[in-house]
Amino acid sequence: MFKETHPILGTRDIQRAIEFYTQQLGFQLAFRDEADPPNYVGFRRDAVELHMQFQFEYEMGTIRLRFLVEDPDTLFNEYRQRGVECLSNSVDNTLWGTREFALYDLDRNALTFYRDLTPAEKGRQGS
Repeated sequence: MFKETHPILGTRDIQRAIEFYTQQLGFQLAFRDEADPPNYVGFRRDAVELHMQFQFEYEMGTIRLRFLVEDPDTLFNEYRQRGVECLSNSVDNTLWGTREFALYDLDRNALTFYRDLTPAEKGRQGS
């Protein structure tokens, strides 16, 4: 029944968010409404699509998204080369069996990029 989900992230400055998501995080602007400046936009990177909408301060809340990616190490290095500030200085293996890193966007939306550890990696972690 379910096919996709399109989370809607809030932003206080949609033009600044467009620049960050396209220039820093490597997403493409997939669509935008016709307002100037736009009120509602969509971003796409590979098979992932995010929507974003202007929100007033009182409408903003904490959003946390987890992105399953093929290679978080390569993505981490890409973001570091683009000057993106991540929450740690490395990609880490977690106790819950993932390899991941995280960052905040300019509106404090939390984005985590991860992959599951292989059985061999899990075995080495327990040693």
